[in-house]
Amino acid sequence: MVPVPAPARHAPPAASLMGNGTDAVVVKPHASPSVRRFARELGVDLSLVRGSGPKQRILHDDVRNWVKGVVAQAGAPAAGAAPTGGGAALGLIPWPQVDFASFGPVETKPLARIRRISAANLHRNWVMIPHVTNHEEADITELEALRVQLNRENEKQGIKVTMLAFLIKACVAALQKFPEFNASLDGESLVLKRYWHIGFAADTPNGLVVPVIRDADRKGVLELARETSALAAKAREGKLAPSEMQGGTFTITSLGGIGGTSFTPIINAPEVAILGVSRSAMRPVWDGSAFQPRLMLPLSLSYDHRVIDGAAAARFNVYLSQLLADFRRAVL
Repeated sequence: MVPVPAPARHAPPAASLMGNGTDAVVVKPHASPSVRRFARELGVDLSLVRGSGPKQRILHDDVRNWVKGVVAQAGAPAAGAAPTGGGAALGLIPWPQVDFASFGPVETKPLARIRRISAANLHRNWVMIPHVTNHEEADITELEALRVQLNRENEKQGIKVTMLAFLIKACVAALQKFPEFNASLDGESLVLKRYWHIGFAADTPNGLVVPVIRDADRKGVLELARETSALAAKAREGKLAPSEMQGGTFTITSLGGIGGTSFTPIINAPEVAILGVSRSAMRPVWDGSAFQPRLMLPLSLSYDHRVIDGAAAARFNVYLSQLLADFRRAVL
């Protein structure tokens, strides 16, 4: 739940009074019962929320965005307020304290160290970065055929090329074309990096870690395949050095081996964008005269809206999908 601050002067409340004196009638905010229930659970006064739906109808996303705005802007508790813990630093009321065992059997186990660190970072990044996600699909029919061919040719050398190696190479080319995605926000300045260190999320028994491929622009697909495989193995064994997880300029996170059609990955600060990849699937695609079976790869690009606008993000994702559809473009 979040505390209800005084309404901003520039934003009139959604509820208002009609009439004068004893004839005044309260006009309730325009919202569905489910939205009202959702707002009550969060402690949000709907009269302070501006609706984005038809006829200013308040939607679930409007409530969520209002809460995120309060959390992001509340830098300290209200003057004179006594700290109560569990969010007092942000001016929030305490986290609910529940005796779960009173409702039934429970099991309590501590969070792994990696999950504790990740939780703090993810929470900070989600609250402080205004995320927007652009979704696109890439036709990887020919690229997948090339990947299978390369694996046959390099089987004796023990090299296994995954789609991740191609994605890293394509992302570097896209980042070079759109340098604001390979940047970091530093106060009121944008730091454009002239190096391309690509992080990739690696699933381990203790949680996700992000090894970094340094100078990915100088490496070919086979070298990238070897290095990502070696770093992923070290991650699973818990042997990654801190230096192997630092200095990233852009991150790729893939759920392709599990499933899903799209998602919203959280940006890995101080980066300004992250690419999420879901599972590829065969789909009928119109070629101008008939539908053809094509292997399509879903791409979900989350970006920091303070640095990147929607048009730039769409262009980046479209260009990336073009590179993956015809990988010869990546060497131009």
